Amino acid sequence: MTTTNNKEELLIIKEQDVVPLRNRVKDYGVKLGMSILNQTKLITATSELVRNLLKYGGGGKVIIESVSNGRDNGVRVTFIDKGPGIKDIALAMQDGYSTGKSLGLGLPGTKRLVNEFDIQTELGSGTTVTIIKWKNG
Repeated sequence: MTTTNNKEELLIIKEQDVVPLRNRVKDYGVKLGMSILNQTKLITATSELVRNLLKYGGGGKVIIESVSNGRDNGVRVTFIDKGPGIKDIALAMQDGYSTGKSLGLGLPGTKRLVNEFDIQTELGSGTTVTIIKWKNG
């Protein structure tokens, strides 16, 4: 874990890495003065995306950052893997779609929990998902 100016990079390679990541994301929200509700939304979104990172991407890197946009402050979390990529992002973003044995609410549900959601993928090269939860959003 490297810390530089409210930015940390964590390597996520096993299930045991999930709880420390969740705790660090919560710390960023608390430091910002984010409400319990918004902290919970951010932590829930982080949990879903880090599990995808492990399950589908084989692990990877997560970057946590404090960000500001004018007078609003927030937490940006970026998930980067070198997995197989997502064949059809539009399909993956539909409620009910799942490549595993789940309810298929992961990516679209995560998007609803945060203020900003971006997904970039390249078949055979990996996927990067970036979320932002604003303090007052």
